[in-house]
Amino acid sequence: ALGLFTGIGLSEAKARETLRNGALSALLRRAVLQARSMLGPALDKATGTLLYNTAARLKDPKHLSFLVGYIARREILTDLQLSAALEYVRSHPLEPLDVADFEQACGVGVCITPEQIEEAVEAVISKHRAELLAERYRFNMGLLMGEARNRLQWADGKTIKNEVDLQVLHLLGPKTEADLEKKPKAAKARLAPAEKQKVAVVENGDMGTETQSLLEQLRGEALKFHKPGENYKTEGYVVTPNTMALLRQHLAITGGQVRTRFPPEPNGILHIGHAKAINFNFGYAKANGGVCFLRYDDTNPEKEEEKYFTAIREMVEWLGYQPYAVTHASDYFDQLYTWALELIRRGQAYVCHQKVEEIKGHNPLPSPWRDRPVEESLLLFEDMRKGKFGEGEATLRMKLVMEDGKMDPVAYRVKFTPHHRTGDKWCIYPTYDYTHCLCDSIEHITHSLCTKEFQARRSSYFWLCNALDVYCPVQWEYGRLNLLYTVVSKRKIIRLVETGAVRDWDDPRLFTLTALRRRGFPPEAINNFCARVGVTVAQATMEPHLLEACAREVLNEQAPRAMAVLEPLKVTITNFPAPKVLEVLVPNFPADESRGFHKVSFHQTVYIEETDFREEADQGYKRLAPGQPVGLRHAGYIITVQNVIKDISGHVIELEVTCTKSDVVEKPKAFIHWVSEPLACEVRLYERLFLHKNPEDPSEVPGGFLSDLNPDSLRVVHNALVDCSVNSARPFDKFQFERLGYFSVDPDSEEGKMVFNRTVTLKEDPGKA
Repeated sequence: ALGLFTGIGLSEAKARETLRNGALSALLRRAVLQARSMLGPALDKATGTLLYNTAARLKDPKHLSFLVGYIARREILTDLQLSAALEYVRSHPLEPLDVADFEQACGVGVCITPEQIEEAVEAVISKHRAELLAERYRFNMGLLMGEARNRLQWADGKTIKNEVDLQVLHLLGPKTEADLEKKPKAAKARLAPAEKQKVAVVENGDMGTETQSLLEQLRGEALKFHKPGENYKTEGYVVTPNTMALLRQHLAITGGQVRTRFPPEPNGILHIGHAKAINFNFGYAKANGGVCFLRYDDTNPEKEEEKYFTAIREMVEWLGYQPYAVTHASDYFDQLYTWALELIRRGQAYVCHQKVEEIKGHNPLPSPWRDRPVEESLLLFEDMRKGKFGEGEATLRMKLVMEDGKMDPVAYRVKFTPHHRTGDKWCIYPTYDYTHCLCDSIEHITHSLCTKEFQARRSSYFWLCNALDVYCPVQWEYGRLNLLYTVVSKRKIIRLVETGAVRDWDDPRLFTLTALRRRGFPPEAINNFCARVGVTVAQATMEPHLLEACAREVLNEQAPRAMAVLEPLKVTITNFPAPKVLEVLVPNFPADESRGFHKVSFHQTVYIEETDFREEADQGYKRLAPGQPVGLRHAGYIITVQNVIKDISGHVIELEVTCTKSDVVEKPKAFIHWVSEPLACEVRLYERLFLHKNPEDPSEVPGGFLSDLNPDSLRVVHNALVDCSVNSARPFDKFQFERLGYFSVDPDSEEGKMVFNRTVTLKEDPGKA
């Protein structure tokens, strides 16, 4: 074989490399032997190159002999013709091929004369004559080549280049010294730093600050995906005699529109991983002018609750997406049942009585009922539907082996649980493996996008659609998104709720989408985070601080400023400059005062943070201390300590100070926030729920995830104070409390007692990065 491959012009190294690829070397051997049988033992290098490229690039080996025949007969002579031939057979998977159409598409028999090439180049040069004379040899000669090739599709590229060089030399003469000088590079206009920050892209309907939005990424990703109606061009897609007719029907229904779907199970709340799935499915459709369905996979009535249906749709819309249609797998129960009967009639499914534990795992015993007669399975399946079998006594199984070795997956099982939509109509329910691809087919989904763990189900996806002769979409997989320091599985979150570790699915320490909303994360921040993670095939495990950074970017632009004090220390201004309360105008966004102001009361009594006062100022301490004044933010006054009042235990409970206008004294070392005539509020400060990065990893947390809970994950400040500007705020409204962080109004808020959740601190904690 080595001599066979070097005999067609491959180097010894290339020949050895080819031999290491069993599939390629087998195809190339067949191609060379066929060509030798037609041309004799000696093959020239040009023919050898074409044979190698055919073997390496051909997707379907059944066309190998057909293509090699054209190469050996010298009817395909160039790589350009070969590329056209390979594209033709890929686009026409059914046999027999239309030979006349194939030959026309590949330029077989087309003879380009030197005179034709000369005329084509002459016409192109005439078109660009003025620019050529002005720019001379600095003109882009590739443009001339490209236009000449467009005029003569099958002309040899080298011949065209030689003709272009000859005619350009005739027009311009030999190169001069000026022609040989390097063309100066055009100076790129640089944006000022402030302008750079303002450059924005439209992302998911909102303005973001990413250099490449998710929609842009998905447009690029679309280049790797098939076009609607060209499913057969996808590697691994199974083509049947009915495929092309079904695709034509599909295109007639959809008009060539991209269709995706987001298919959650309504038995839990969506989490951060689902945010990527939502962005990918809805975003891909949006980026390519298509539509996305929200389809509930409601095939397990035991675990489904109405609150999950509602919460899922809320979260999809909260992230900025509107479903094209909201559907349910249960919408199609009648059709799915009809198809199950047809599958049995075609000998592709049977009723089995093995127990669940007998068919679990990768090497279960084959079913003794696999070859039972079709009529018998039809009768037994009808008995299953009528409730004559108990749960676990009978299943309908499909006759196939999946990629992961799982044999004969279950299509239907018995469950005597009323369904929330169909009531008691059914006591048999379809499984994911049976339902998913068929619902995709019914809705004419073009791209069935799912996470990587479903790759093992791709062959069963294609098999089932083809077994029933229905339209078969294409399944594409992408990497799922995980976060460290958390758990997202439904079972584990339920355990956290049951043990009292968290309050519910929307506890702000979790990374469910309802929890993130409650904590105050803007939907734009979550979408930006998904965009930064990117559309990856590999699984992505990210640090929470990266999501927090996205939140800071959005909240810095969206959250108006307010002042709050978490640990109040009373301060009495003994020389207050007015007989009554003053009003201070505070900008909502200090960096952009055009966005408005709010009023804050300034009274003789103010409250500052306890931590902003020390009785003794250490070196480097810049805030309030005896002999060290500070400024009150936005008030225009500097305060100086005159008297420190303590309780019986020696704890400082009040300061008496004097104030001075800030424009008549030396600028202090610091300005601190404060409140006056404030509202009492409760503030909840959150930290990570778990102590270790991977709380589910036994090697990291031997005692299990419940043993890894952070005892300091929640600190409640019951007697915090906030300025009155937030008085009319509603749940989920967001603020930046100056110097403290970003906070969101919690739904627990009541009249007279607001509750705030800290979303993130103002700056990233270096210890968490």
